[in-house]
Amino acid sequence: MDSSQPKHAQIGTLILATSCVQLASGFFGTFISLRVALEGFDATMAGLVLSSVYAGLAVGAVRSGRIIERIGHIRAYAAFAGLIIAATAAMTFWVGSLSWLLLRAIIGFGFAGLFVTTESWLNAKAHAAERGRVFSLYMVGTFVALAIGQLLIGRIAIETSLPFTTIIALCAVALVMVSTTRAEPPMASIMPTLPYGQLTRIAPVAVVGAALSGLIASSFYTLVPLWMNGRGIDQKTIGLFMLVAVLGGLAFQVPVGRLSDQFDRRAVLAALCVGFAFIAIALIYLPRSLPFILPAGAALGGFMSTLYPVCVAHAHDRMLGDRVIAVTGRLILVSGCASVVGPLIGTILMAAYGIDGVLYLLAAAALLLAAFAAAGSRTSPSLSHRERPFEILAPQASSLAHDPRGASEKRAPPGSGD
Repeated sequence: MDSSQPKHAQIGTLILATSCVQLASGFFGTFISLRVALEGFDATMAGLVLSSVYAGLAVGAVRSGRIIERIGHIRAYAAFAGLIIAATAAMTFWVGSLSWLLLRAIIGFGFAGLFVTTESWLNAKAHAAERGRVFSLYMVGTFVALAIGQLLIGRIAIETSLPFTTIIALCAVALVMVSTTRAEPPMASIMPTLPYGQLTRIAPVAVVGAALSGLIASSFYTLVPLWMNGRGIDQKTIGLFMLVAVLGGLAFQVPVGRLSDQFDRRAVLAALCVGFAFIAIALIYLPRSLPFILPAGAALGGFMSTLYPVCVAHAHDRMLGDRVIAVTGRLILVSGCASVVGPLIGTILMAAYGIDGVLYLLAAAALLLAAFAAAGSRTSPSLSHRERPFEILAPQASSLAHDPRGASEKRAPPGSGD
């Protein structure tokens, strides 16, 4: 440990810096959805631009661990932040569907790399006895930052270059903060790999759930602002709606976690999906005033943000303890691949069947997962839950590097189980 900087100060710096990055990420996700509509891209290309960031996130989740191992945490953090800054700056003068598709994928890769770097770094610095508290603080900071990012939507003119400048400034501030500390590499250990197909055979509900929850989340965060804009809802209200959706996700984590630890997780998953589908359809017919749409947004965000954590916990119930990292990595990959598809399908449906198509897509995906989870609950018995089986995961990008049982086990190098 660097004697000139206490460990807790280093942890606080990392959390604060990543909160800046998450603030930028939350604002960027909603802003780009509105900006794509403003640029007039056709439906297919708009979907590709909006989904490309999830392709970058998925690739970054798989590959960034090896980059960190090779060049170290501070250099990796600087490299990933530099990618985001450069690609965001390029979007201001290289405007076009193909160019933005490429640049958004690069930005997604950079964000994934920053999150993996931060989480593996925190895991190395925090002692086992305090790791749970550290990651709880980290995730609360993440949710709050994502929520605050939505407030910028109503305060910055999206047709100007100011949103891009704001994102660049936030990432640059995070880079400066992290550059003033020193990295300590995570404790490496060799973890078993997971053969392809094994997780699907043992925990099919978890795999299907990871895929459909990824599709739902990516479609929600990229297309619901577009839907609201198409329905004539003003920018400030869109920002408030997305804000309460993020906060609803935070509020639902603990109660849903307790329910899933007490009952069959597949039954809890099915109930969450039915609730989400009902609210998604109701949103089409609700008045556009704040007293109606804000509670709906909070409920949607709450139901949606707990789908993936329940799937992860269910998978961990059914796999051996030494496969935790491999299972998490595989579910991240499945979720990331499905996240790419969601905005593309959604924009095509919106073009073909009207602006409400995205909400019907969200409801249909949720009901499909509900049916699959309910069927799995009836056909195979529930297993006993493991110790600390449910963890809070951030919306938009799942927890990319956090080992949910890391408080009692050594940490593997990020990406080693992928």
